[in-house]
Amino acid sequence: MGSGDRAQTLVETSAATGMAAMMRNVKLYPWFKFAQNLTFWQAIWFLLFQNTLSAAEAILLYAIYDVATTVMEVPSGYMSDRLGRRRTLLAAAFFGALGAGLIAVGSGFAVFAVAQVCLGASAAFSSGTDNALLYESLKAQQREAEIEAQETRGWQAALMGLALSAITGGILASYNLAWAFSAGAVAQALALIIAWRFVEPPHERAAADNAGLSGQWRQLRHALGRPVLVWLFVLSVLMYGFSHVPFVFGQPFIAQALEGMSWSPPIVSGAVSAAMMLVSVLASLGALALRRRIGLAAILLLAFAIQIGLIGVLALTNSVLAIAVLLLRMVPNSFARPFIVARMQPLLEDSGRATYLSLQSFVGRLLLAGSLLFASTRVQPGTVMVYEDIQATLGAYAIGGVVFFLLLCSLVGWAKLDDDGTG
Repeated sequence: MGSGDRAQTLVETSAATGMAAMMRNVKLYPWFKFAQNLTFWQAIWFLLFQNTLSAAEAILLYAIYDVATTVMEVPSGYMSDRLGRRRTLLAAAFFGALGAGLIAVGSGFAVFAVAQVCLGASAAFSSGTDNALLYESLKAQQREAEIEAQETRGWQAALMGLALSAITGGILASYNLAWAFSAGAVAQALALIIAWRFVEPPHERAAADNAGLSGQWRQLRHALGRPVLVWLFVLSVLMYGFSHVPFVFGQPFIAQALEGMSWSPPIVSGAVSAAMMLVSVLASLGALALRRRIGLAAILLLAFAIQIGLIGVLALTNSVLAIAVLLLRMVPNSFARPFIVARMQPLLEDSGRATYLSLQSFVGRLLLAGSLLFASTRVQPGTVMVYEDIQATLGAYAIGGVVFFLLLCSLVGWAKLDDDGTG
């Protein structure tokens, strides 16, 4: 065999190895999302903080988490675009394990606040980077057309992780609230192992005139000059906040609704969260077909309407039967998140993709954190959040949601969401 043949063979072998690595990334992606979303504390975190501190401090601790995530969102996206997807996801899993571990073994507001900062860092480092890794791995195999299906697959894996950990975490917390965080730390360590097996996907590096923060800013301005990206940006920001409102206030709502009953709030909260995720998995199974039938704009507006309606119901009544409404909390995400990400990805440049997605999360978290900080000042003194406080807060969110919904409806034609062109 001549030197030319050997060189050609090496190139082909390298290409085949690279292709196999990209296929492995796609196969590992749902497992990473599953492990990453084994958040056993999701159904009891408010109860633990409220039991140890107070209701106002519990809300403040969540605000600290969101502020920490907000501060690190854009820098983490820039890190992902500059240093790579794999390294950023490794950092996400590491900080997730550290934050959950600190809450499991620590006590006091200061320790919990540091832990919330670590969990915020974990969320920030993962935000947008996981989506970018998946899209670029598919792009390397010329399989970009599969992005909606693969994002839906990853979303279903995340929901299954949330469902399993919710009921398990509720049971663990019925014995010891800290055990749920211990299990969460182990799960994040598992995510770290999976992330270690990822291979950095090929993606275009920024040209010299686009390097650095100034180049990133030019790319962001260019992206936000497209109506479709502006509309999706605003919707994503709003849906992030409205999705987390029932998450924050759902636990004290359940505790108030069960007052005087013999049922354990941690177990009920965990069971509700698990059922919520399973309902969302079922919704995601039909989401692709519904999206094709009614179009992208219609399914996204439907998702936002469900979020607003859910908050409105909880504001109107504290009946035990209203707990069932919480089962719909993640359905809007199943109807929206995979399709929003899939619609955005082809319109974003490789060298700024994670930064853009992080900026989107940054704005959403900033607005939510600000509203929660305001809500914490309106809570009556005491260690338990009463329904009157919950009702007033949720009522304000519902009214604001209706206003934003009408605004988005009026701009659908301008955005041209269902146009498959460049937007």
